[in-house]
Amino acid sequence: MPSPFENPALRYGIPLVSATVVAAVAFLFLEGTVRYVALGIAVLEVVVAPQILKQAASNA
Repeated sequence: MPSPFENPALRYGIPLVSATVVAAVAFLFLEGTVRYVALGIAVLEVVVAPQILKQAASNA
């Protein structure tokens, strides 16, 4: 049975949705340095999480 993470739309969609939530929380509720840290985490998630999910799909 193929892994659901083999689908690129799912691999990129999951991190994009969660990064959007983190960015929304950062803009709406946080300020100063904490906002920039949260936005950095969101960017890192969009860049790194698809690679991790691709690796998980290839090892499954």
